[in-house]
Amino acid sequence: MAVERGTDVGRGAQSLARVAVIVRAGAVPLWWPGLLAAAVGALVPGLTGRRIGLLAGAALFLVTAVVVALARGGRYAELARAATRAGRTDFLQDRAVTVRNWRRGHRWWLLGGFLVAVASGFLLPGAGGLVLAGAGAGLWIKAVRIGQRERKNDVLYWVRTDWVEKGRPAGKKVAAYRTTGPVAGDAAPGGARRR
Repeated sequence: MAVERGTDVGRGAQSLARVAVIVRAGAVPLWWPGLLAAAVGALVPGLTGRRIGLLAGAALFLVTAVVVALARGGRYAELARAATRAGRTDFLQDRAVTVRNWRRGHRWWLLGGFLVAVASGFLLPGAGGLVLAGAGAGLWIKAVRIGQRERKNDVLYWVRTDWVEKGRPAGKKVAAYRTTGPVAGDAAPGGARRR
């Protein structure tokens, strides 16, 4: 049975969500709408012209992907080093529930970002959409890096759901991660669906 965010599962028990799944949850809803917004924006000549807009967008895509991928990397590493073993009474939240919670909590930001990206096409054709797609790529890269750490240490990293604020698994409220063995839960290292 899947437990919603912050639900108390019983005496001394905690609901835990996979760190990599939370990070990865935003990749797809930023990547595909970003590419769609870039394609729509490229149809409009804009103030700068398509060529300049798409070249600027490509540069912004790379910068955004790198910045997002590296953001708070030290904090993630610090929390991973301080991780403690999950208890037997802790409840491991399903991947689908974690993804749904993140996307539900960010739906208006995602919609607003898409509309702004499309509208920016009238200034720099395609650039806004490529920034959005770059953010999605950066989140995917960050999740992959977390997965590499999980494989290296032969553990999976989890965070208490009541500590996750605004979908941030490395926020100020997070004191430490919990760990389980590499086969726990229904998501592979890095947060992808387990095959």
